[in-house]
Amino acid sequence: GVHFMAETAKILNPSKTVLLPDLGAGCSLSDSCPADQLAAYKEKNPNLYVVAYVNCSAAVKGLSDVICTSGNAVKIVEQVPADREILFVPDQNLGQWVIGQTGRTMQLWPGSCYAHVLFTKESIERCRLEFPYAPVVAHPECIDSVREMADEVCSTEKMVSYCQSNPADTFIILTETGMMHRLTRELPEKSFVAGPTGHCACNDCRYMKMNTLSKLLDCLQSGNPEISMEASLIEQAKAPIQRMLEWS
Repeated sequence: GVHFMAETAKILNPSKTVLLPDLGAGCSLSDSCPADQLAAYKEKNPNLYVVAYVNCSAAVKGLSDVICTSGNAVKIVEQVPADREILFVPDQNLGQWVIGQTGRTMQLWPGSCYAHVLFTKESIERCRLEFPYAPVVAHPECIDSVREMADEVCSTEKMVSYCQSNPADTFIILTETGMMHRLTRELPEKSFVAGPTGHCACNDCRYMKMNTLSKLLDCLQSGNPEISMEASLIEQAKAPIQRMLEWS
């Protein structure tokens, strides 16, 4: 995992030890929404209801009203009081997709996942020529023109169930390539093609790949690096997560 995942684990399990093999394993999406900038924007717009995608820092979670995942974002946004203007952070592409699904007007923080925005309409069109009968399954963090080409737009969790229930035997998958391992493991009877970007046939997240087996071994043997957070921040960040769980 990456840093925001480790933070989230600590928020939900404050009494437990949480280790991250490489503290440098960050996230471009999380980094695109610095907590100080969000705090300043909220100060100028105090009536905003902040819906934060879970791919954000603990500090941003602490400034938010409710958290969402890509799998429940639509359901969460639909439950925000109708008289509140929403600010969706940090992923503008996921936010655009949620707007299309809900019809709810939202302000969108201009953040994105560098790995998902590398998929292009042109690169997917070329891939479809090679695999004309393969459904395209895209993560909602992809850009709008790519999502419009997809046969299904869904979270990574729902990708498994979609591919399992779809009678096709080959699928083009538009998300970080680590998902290919899970799909081939859980659905060995089917074939999966990693969607190409404009310049590469695979789309690895460089941050996720920073956690290597050797670093994991060192981490387990030494008990470091350990994720530590102030108790006050844990409490602030836990509240919007708890609200998500209540609404889900």
